Amino acid sequence: MNELTTIGTPTLWAITLAGVLVLLAFDFIVTRKPHEVSMKEAVGWSIFYIALPLIFGVWVWSEHGSDTGVKYYTGYLVEKSLSVDNLFVFIVILASFAVPRALQQRVLLVGVAGALVLRGLFIWLGAALIAQFAATFLVFGIILLFTAVKVYRDARKEEDAHVDVNSLMVVRLIRRFWPVTGEYHGTKITWKEAGRRALTPLGLVMATIIGTDIVFAIDSVPAVYGITADPYLVFVTNAFALLGLRALYFVLESALSKLVYLGFGLSVILGFIGVKLVLHWAHGVWPSVPTIPTLFSLGFILVTLAVTTVVSLRSTRRVP
Repeated sequence: MNELTTIGTPTLWAITLAGVLVLLAFDFIVTRKPHEVSMKEAVGWSIFYIALPLIFGVWVWSEHGSDTGVKYYTGYLVEKSLSVDNLFVFIVILASFAVPRALQQRVLLVGVAGALVLRGLFIWLGAALIAQFAATFLVFGIILLFTAVKVYRDARKEEDAHVDVNSLMVVRLIRRFWPVTGEYHGTKITWKEAGRRALTPLGLVMATIIGTDIVFAIDSVPAVYGITADPYLVFVTNAFALLGLRALYFVLESALSKLVYLGFGLSVILGFIGVKLVLHWAHGVWPSVPTIPTLFSLGFILVTLAVTTVVSLRSTRRVP
C-alpha cells in the first residue's frame, strides 16, 4: 500500500472546489443570453483564465517549494496542451451538428462542467488505486503508450472536418429511446412537439460533447499522474485547463487549422509520459532502474510543443 502525499488540506480542497463552482456559475450567468462571442470578449476571458493558474502556481511554488511548483506547472502545461487538442474535436462536433454560433458557448460550457465532474471521479479513482496498488503506475503508463499510438495514427489521417452525426454511438443510443426535434429552440434542451416531449438538437449535441469528455478523461488523468501523484495538483491542473476552454475555443477556432502537426507532438508527449510512468513503477520494484526528473519532463514537453508549433506554422505558410 502506498502513502500518497498531498498539499491538499481539507480547507484548501474546500476553497478550491468553491472557487471552481463560483467560476462555473459566473460563466453560466454570462452565457444565459445567447450571443455571438466577439474576439475581444474571447481574448479577455482567455487572458483571465491563463493568468489565474499562473498566479496560483506562484503561490504553490512559494508555499510548497520549487519541486512542487515545477510539478504543478508541468502538469498544467500537459493538460492545457491536451485541452487544445480537444478543441479540434469540439470544432468538428459543433460544425457537424450545425450549432448556431450564438449557442456554441453554452454547449462548450456544459461540456466543461461535465468534464470537471468526470475528471474529478477519475482522479478520485486513480488516487484510490495508486494508494492500494503500486502497479497502477504501470497500467497508466500502458494506457498512455496505447493512446500515443492512436493519436499518432489519427494525426496521419486526413480527416474531413465533418462527421455523420447519425453514426455516432451516443446519438444512436439517444435516438433509440428519445425523439429529437428537427430544429433548435434557443437554449431549450427539450421541446414539446406533437403532444410529446422531445430532445432538441442542442440537448443532443450536449450529450455528445459529454460522451467525448469520458474519452478525454481516460487520456488526461493518467497523463497528469505521470507528472505528480498528488491528487490535489492533478485536480487543480485539470480544472484550470478546462475552465478557460470556452473562451479559448473562439480565440483559436481559426488558428487551430494551422497547427497541422499538433497531433504528432501530443503523441510524442503522451508516449514520453507513458515511459516515465513505466520507469517510475519499475524503480519501485528494481531500485536500479532510473527515473525521469520532473524538470527534465518540463523541458522536454516545452521543446516538443515549440518544435510542433514552429514546424506547423512553417508548413502552412508554404502551402496555399
